Amino acid sequence: MASRDFLQKLPSQQLTQSRGFWSMVHLDPILLVLLIGLVGFGLVILYSGGDGRIELVKGQGVRIALAFLVMVVFAQLDPAVYRRWAPWLYLVGMAGLVAVLLTGVGAKGAQRWLALPGLPRFQPSELMKLVVPMMAAWYLSRHFLPPRLSRVALALVLVFIPMGLIVKQPDLGTSLLVVASGVFVVFFAGISWRVLLAFGGLVSVAVPLMWVFVMREYQKQRVLTLLDPESDPLGAGWNIIQSKTAIGSGGWSGKGWMQGTQSHLEFLPESHTDFIVAVLAEEFGFVGVLSLMGLYLLIILRCLYIAVNAQDSFSRLLAGALSMTFFIYVFVNVGMVSGLLPVVGVPLPLISYGGTSIVTLMAAFGILMSIHTHRRMITS
Repeated sequence: MASRDFLQKLPSQQLTQSRGFWSMVHLDPILLVLLIGLVGFGLVILYSGGDGRIELVKGQGVRIALAFLVMVVFAQLDPAVYRRWAPWLYLVGMAGLVAVLLTGVGAKGAQRWLALPGLPRFQPSELMKLVVPMMAAWYLSRHFLPPRLSRVALALVLVFIPMGLIVKQPDLGTSLLVVASGVFVVFFAGISWRVLLAFGGLVSVAVPLMWVFVMREYQKQRVLTLLDPESDPLGAGWNIIQSKTAIGSGGWSGKGWMQGTQSHLEFLPESHTDFIVAVLAEEFGFVGVLSLMGLYLLIILRCLYIAVNAQDSFSRLLAGALSMTFFIYVFVNVGMVSGLLPVVGVPLPLISYGGTSIVTLMAAFGILMSIHTHRRMITS
């Protein structure tokens, strides 16, 4: 009897020993190393894009340190905690979006922030990048998958309501990221091709309606500028023209670090934020851009690996959606900088200067690490 008890305990003891330090602290070492490499590369590019301003790099370093701390904290929470709190976080986020429309703080023609007494101002829409996929995953995972059409419709309602409130701020870039994160959850839940085609038809009908009734004049101008930037080369088309000039002038290997003319002679606008990939292309060339895209690809593949190996539907749907939302960040930014997509103000993830988006992204990576390291041994 004693020997049989010992044999029954042996697998769990071996599992505990094999988990090691990283599982004890609930961090994924492969993803962590890739993220550290990405932000390190980003600081090098930022120094050049910011015209050698060391205070810019220091400020970004502080934000990155805070973001990594947030990632570690989020990684410690069991995925069951996120599943349990998803509806309440969704309600809090929705209340924040409504509060922004009623009493929000404005800047540069947009009303996107809340300023509470004793706290720095913040954007509730950033919270929704995490909460919307969490809520959609919570709802769909409570039922059999693939979901029925009625449940797909309700899940999309949960996604598009916050999107509509964010569009009203207006913040088209964030609204696209929020709706993408929720739609990915629905897609990964296993909907049929007929539903996909029906959804595509609805989108094709909604786009012209949005053009007429939702999009503001400056947003329409961005689309028109994308189609013909040379129509206003000194005005609306300036950003795209200068960005494509910087990208093309870098050639295969670039002009060298700190040697870019478009950014350092101030032809390229927002060279340390939205258009920072143009700085990379000019100074490091196609090789530099390809290296960065390769690093992004490795991160996305690791995140998808975590999603595939998740042990329950909620974790699988949430991890898949967060992985693909990160991809959308990269795709939209590179697309708008290269003139393939309209300029919608989406930063290059973990590279562009800024704080809020970095913290949100690292929180998402913390959730992914939580899903990966809180897996439980399944015994027969």
